[in-house]
Amino acid sequence: MIPTLKVVLVRRILLATVAATSLVLAGCGGSDSGGGGLDDVKVSSAKSPKVTVDKGFKASKTTTKVLKEGGGDALASGDAVKVNYVAVNGRTGKQFDSSFKSDKPLTLTLDEKAILPGFVKGLEGKNIGSRLLVAIPPKDGFGKAQSQLDIKKNDTMVFLFDIVSKVPTEVSGSAKKLPGDVPKIVFDADKHPSGFSKTSKTAKKITKQSANVVIHGSGEEIQQGQTLTAQYVGQVYPDGAVFDESWTSSARSFQVGAGQLIKCWDEQLVGQKLGSRIVLVCPGDKAYGKTPPEGGKIKKDDTLIFAIDLLDAS
Repeated sequence: MIPTLKVVLVRRILLATVAATSLVLAGCGGSDSGGGGLDDVKVSSAKSPKVTVDKGFKASKTTTKVLKEGGGDALASGDAVKVNYVAVNGRTGKQFDSSFKSDKPLTLTLDEKAILPGFVKGLEGKNIGSRLLVAIPPKDGFGKAQSQLDIKKNDTMVFLFDIVSKVPTEVSGSAKKLPGDVPKIVFDADKHPSGFSKTSKTAKKITKQSANVVIHGSGEEIQQGQTLTAQYVGQVYPDGAVFDESWTSSARSFQVGAGQLIKCWDEQLVGQKLGSRIVLVCPGDKAYGKTPPEGGKIKKDDTLIFAIDLLDAS
């Protein structure tokens, strides 16, 4: 259970939240001549490219056409990757989103629980630096109408993707000691944080939130409203149940400082440097308070503690 609770248009609606129905990962799509195929789609050479799709374009399966082969590593399942994109509705031939205009790449994690199935099928196995066209049929897309985007249930979407870069998988920087009253990090066999154990000085009750830097990264400061990609583990303070973690699956992305996360994350992560590992201690009023997630391991007013690796922001 990620602490993110909402999805917003348009960049966020293209991603599935953990609370959404799990998506099925499949292999890369092959060629598909349905609806004229991607050979009939035209892409301009402008800095902010125009993608021309004939009205009524349909695809029966996710199809990828490589327009330019990149020289970087191939993308694999679980990779977090930055892409620029143009999105077009095949039914209308109209563009409904583009990251090129804002020059802010979207970060996607190639994970069955994180994004639309068509994104995984279209991008997995492709090289960094590549430009692709990807046709995504309804079964690999939203699966239902999206009135905000004028997308109907049976619409095919066409995406132009520029694969910009991979997101780092590990943090690096100068090590810092945790204060003696903060629970110690417990590590798994791969040396990733897996929880916490209390110390003899650990306070039983916490009233103020705190952010403790244990690896000081040298990246840029996280800005309010950015999409952060991170690995983390969350536990009931001081050494209670671990209620969520990402290291055994893949990094996750969420918007910070925009009211979509618990207050502690929004208030304490903005301004931290990328490449850092942060231990957050979040008292109940800065976590879930009186309304913890139903059916979970968090009770009303529980204090929570997190170890978070800040990998990337865009």
